[in-house]
Amino acid sequence: MRNAAREAALNIVFAQQFGTENDDAFKKKIFKQFNLEKEEDVRFALNLVTTVEQNKQALIAGIEAACHHYLENRLNPMDKSILLIAMAEIMYFDEIPPVVSVHEATGLARKYSSEKGIDFVNGVLAGVINK
Repeated sequence: MRNAAREAALNIVFAQQFGTENDDAFKKKIFKQFNLEKEEDVRFALNLVTTVEQNKQALIAGIEAACHHYLENRLNPMDKSILLIAMAEIMYFDEIPPVVSVHEATGLARKYSSEKGIDFVNGVLAGVINK
């Protein structure tokens, strides 16, 4: 289930912001926590995490441009993590329609962020896909 895979990837990306140990054992623990049992779901989550790791500077530049010079170090860490995941999908996962990425990111914000965070994430990503 891609929703759970996104949520697992989000938790890993969020933990990375705080220097949390991010080895295979940690990732397996997260995957188990979100009941990722299918290999394709684990692979999708790992691809998201790897894409964020390998393209972080480009993703942050895209977020900062969409935020109209609102620097990434001022972002709420959870909102930043959600935006990194969504931007990775929009920029590097051609098989996923951008509107789906925005919808999924808004759902993650609804679960993990504040009311202002939901609007912020939706607004930033809407600006990205409507350029």
